[in-house]
Amino acid sequence: MSSSSPLASVLFVCVHNAGRSQMAAGFLTHLAGDRIEVRSAGSLPGDQVNPAAVEAMKEVGIDISGARPKILTTEAVQASDYVITMGCGDACPIFPGKRYLDWALEDPAGKGVEAVRPIRDEIRTRIEALIAEIDIAREA
Repeated sequence: MSSSSPLASVLFVCVHNAGRSQMAAGFLTHLAGDRIEVRSAGSLPGDQVNPAAVEAMKEVGIDISGARPKILTTEAVQASDYVITMGCGDACPIFPGKRYLDWALEDPAGKGVEAVRPIRDEIRTRIEALIAEIDIAREA
């Protein structure tokens, strides 16, 4: 682990912080390691991470079973360089100087693992593109 600070911080936000945002945080942590600080939160967090999301991530070798839904705070938004929303509408506070992205992803709530797999795969593709964008911004 390097002693330098992360090159960027990313906050993933969805309503329940139980599916999409947890999968995104799991992929970013797995693929970027300590190079990027990762947070996730929800405007109305659920009781637990969606079991189908946990199972779908386990299939690709990423364990998010220890994650817990967290409430979205103003502090979390202020501390992040990138704020990526996933269907939380206007619940996310807006601050100047942040990079906001809205990822239109199907909500995996109430769906089985077979329906969550394509959502997981789309998230991975977007995370890989995000890491590339952050790397380019760092080099600029």
